[in-house]
Amino acid sequence: MRTMLVLVALLYPGAVMAQQSPSPTVGDKPLLQVKPHGAVSPKAAAPKKQSVAEKLLACLDIDDGTKGRLECDDAIFPPKPNPKAPAAKGVADCHLIKEEDDRLNCYNGFAEKIPKL
Repeated sequence: MRTMLVLVALLYPGAVMAQQSPSPTVGDKPLLQVKPHGAVSPKAAAPKKQSVAEKLLACLDIDDGTKGRLECDDAIFPPKPNPKAPAAKGVADCHLIKEEDDRLNCYNGFAEKIPKL
C-alpha cells in the first residue's frame, strides 16, 4: 500500500504539469499542424481575374444599344471624352469618344471581332 502511495505521489505532479502545457511540444519546439489534403487556402479561393477580352465578351450578353451595356463597357475603360479624338485604332481608344452612341458602337465593333473561347 505504501508503494502505491509513493508512486501516486511521484506521478501526480508530472500529470498535472503535462495538462498545463498550452500546446504539444517536442523538445522546445511546438508541433506543426498539417491541413488535410483537400483543404483550400484563402488565396486559392479568390476568383481568377478576367482579361479585358473576357470582360468585353461578358458585356455582349447585355442587350445592344442599352445604357446597361454602355455602363458595362465604361466600367472596363472609364470614359475620358476628347473633343478632338482621332479614329479608334483599338478598343482602349473607344473611351475617348464623347457621344454615347458612337462610343457604344466602337466597343461593339471591337468586342464582336474577339474569337469566342
